[in-house]
Amino acid sequence: MQEYYSAFIMIAIGIGLALLLNNLQNLLVRKRSTERKVMPYESGMDPVGTARDRFSIKFYLIAMLFILFDIEIIFMYPWAVQYKQLGLFGFIEMFTFVIILFIGYIYVVKKGGLEWN
Repeated sequence: MQEYYSAFIMIAIGIGLALLLNNLQNLLVRKRSTERKVMPYESGMDPVGTARDRFSIKFYLIAMLFILFDIEIIFMYPWAVQYKQLGLFGFIEMFTFVIILFIGYIYVVKKGGLEWN
C-alpha cells in the first residue's frame, strides 16, 4: 500500500487545488450583469424558438459520418511520413485501407445517408 501513497497525495492535491481555485474565483469576482453579457451567444441575433427543439436524425448521422471519415484520414499522415521506409507493403496496405473507406462511402451514398431532406 505504501507505493500508492504518492498517487493518493497527488490526487488529493489536485482535487483540493481545483476546489480551492473554483471557490476562490467565486469569492473574488463580482457578478455584474451588463447588457453585453446577457446578449445572445455567437451571432448576436435573438434566438428563434426554444433550445429544446428537436433536430432531425440526419443531422446526427452526417455529423457521425464526418467524424468517422475525418478520423480515418488522420491515419494517412503517419503513412505519408514513412512512405519510403514502408515500401511496397506499406503502399498495398494503404491502398487496401482506402478501398475499404471508399466502399463505406459508396454504401453511405447508396443508402442516402448524405442527403439532407
